[in-house]
Amino acid sequence: MIRKTSCPYNHVRLGDILEFSRNGLTVKQSAVSDGLPITRIETIYEGEVDLGRVGYGGIEKKGNEKWLLRRGDILFSHINSIPYLGKCAIFDRDEEVIHGMNLLCLRPMKSVVYPKYLLYAIRTGQFRRQLEKYIKPAVNQASLAISDIKTIEIPMPPLSGQRRIAAILDKADAIRRKRQQAIQLADEFLRSVFLDMFGDPARNPKAWPKGTIRDLVSEVKYGTSKKANKTNGKYPILRMNNITYQGDLDLADLKYVDLGENEETKYLAKKGDLLFNRTNSKDLVGKTTVYDLESPMAIAGYLIRVRSNNKSNPYYISAYLNSKHGKTTLYSICKNIIGMANINAQELQDIGILIPPVHLQNQYAEIVNNVKQKRATLIKSLDDSITLAKSLTQRAFRGEL
Repeated sequence: MIRKTSCPYNHVRLGDILEFSRNGLTVKQSAVSDGLPITRIETIYEGEVDLGRVGYGGIEKKGNEKWLLRRGDILFSHINSIPYLGKCAIFDRDEEVIHGMNLLCLRPMKSVVYPKYLLYAIRTGQFRRQLEKYIKPAVNQASLAISDIKTIEIPMPPLSGQRRIAAILDKADAIRRKRQQAIQLADEFLRSVFLDMFGDPARNPKAWPKGTIRDLVSEVKYGTSKKANKTNGKYPILRMNNITYQGDLDLADLKYVDLGENEETKYLAKKGDLLFNRTNSKDLVGKTTVYDLESPMAIAGYLIRVRSNNKSNPYYISAYLNSKHGKTTLYSICKNIIGMANINAQELQDIGILIPPVHLQNQYAEIVNNVKQKRATLIKSLDDSITLAKSLTQRAFRGEL
């Protein structure tokens, strides 16, 4: 069905421009390389098909040719938690890969729709708003029916216009990816510097003295249990989601709280404090960062505020806990309590840690701060590129490009 709108392009239903849409092959998967790789929800990673995140089920090509992906197929998550429903990626590889369960394969009719254009169309806010009308919530994960997805409409310029729009959006996306890669390289550089200066904590090749975090801190305090407010309060309050798994502060979603004078000493984080997420899922408990802002913020009860003593630098402790060895240690000691994991203040202080000379820790902290300044510039550039891509996408699907 073609529908005319105020947009200069006609709108068509998704089902009218697909060769087919189909659920993937249902088969028990494992990480063992046996047969052809099989896609799963995790295969769609950061907007791409990541063949490092596939499964295997002993599936051979013979007899399963109909399940092989073709270049231009779009993988679409239709069974997932609600925020991740509709995540998608285009398959533009030459490898033989089986289309697996919990993902739809949308195969566009290439005579009428350019696959990359279709990918960008189903990533728009307009498409998402239509999609949300059909979400069927469930206890653990929500779902979308293929029949409903097929009714969603997208603007359809001629093929030449589709290719031109896709080329413009490809360029904007390429800029975003390059800036994202630069940030990843900065993170990898810091990990390399840590290993070069201090060695792998699991092996201690530099034979540093061993101790516990208790030996390196002067104060350990829990955050406040006061209820936070979205708009009112003297201080922003940091919660578990404000610390990333990689060890950064994420201030995108802040709430606020009032503190009395006697509470400020106990519950405010100041520059140089180590913040530790003591309660979360088992994979995320123990997220650690150094508070590096000039203005103080309150900390919520799921966080622990740690102040280092003259034997240590908080950036060293944070990097140690965020290292592969540190993450493994945290995972092994946390206790599960009704679906959440916990590491209390005493357990945190009992964690074993290597103790290199403090002057070396301070040198590492200087490098971290220099890299973080450059990284902040990269993040600003990344944000600008994302804003540009969104603007171009909106204009493209309004018929303004």
